[in-house]
Amino acid sequence: MALQILEKNGTFELCGNLNTKTSRSFIIHFEYLINTLKDVTINIDKIKAIDINGVEALKTLIAISLKNNCILSIIGKGCKDIYAHNSKTFAA
Repeated sequence: MALQILEKNGTFELCGNLNTKTSRSFIIHFEYLINTLKDVTINIDKIKAIDINGVEALKTLIAISLKNNCILSIIGKGCKDIYAHNSKTFAA
């Protein structure tokens, strides 16, 4: 399944899969928004699956937003894969 990005009341809702096939266009789209807006909110509740490239794409957006003084908020629970990848990434 492809990744859909829907905007509802200023929040960008992700629907589908954030993976190797979709992460590049995801970064390009949100990099433009981060450079244009001062505040970007992404809702990940409807993410069906995410792989390590999807997690890295989210980290890339966080770095881009910090560099551009943009407030980036990632809200929602997303799918369980996000937590599996992050527990491996952030383990001390």
